[in-house]
Amino acid sequence: MKKDIIIPEVENVFVAAVQEWSDDFMEKVWYAYLVNDSDFLIESVMVVSKAFGTIEGEMKKTSLLRHAFVEVPPVSVVKIEMMEKSVLALNNEFMVTFFMDNKLYDKKFIFKAQSVNEESTEEVPILFVEGIIVR
Repeated sequence: MKKDIIIPEVENVFVAAVQEWSDDFMEKVWYAYLVNDSDFLIESVMVVSKAFGTIEGEMKKTSLLRHAFVEVPPVSVVKIEMMEKSVLALNNEFMVTFFMDNKLYDKKFIFKAQSVNEESTEEVPILFVEGIIVR
């Protein structure tokens, strides 16, 4: 039975954290983006995010945030959410589920605790700005 279940591998779709200026906070803040670097339209996209980990010996976790996007065109990005400064000390998890070519895909992307920082940036495809990429 289990051998009959085909779970396709997610390729060229990933999550990136990019730092941008916020007029609301009057400082640079990190935003999470879903990047579709494939040649295919992805549809019925669901993103569930949470942060979890230990700070000063105490287990912490955030509530779940859910985001839905009807479609993400090929070679494009969509902004998911702001990553608040205090949760960067935790593991930030983004569970992404979508349909591509009538097949269901899902993948968990995790920014490890303290990994979202200016020293670890690289150029994010499509956005052409510096950021942190989780594939």
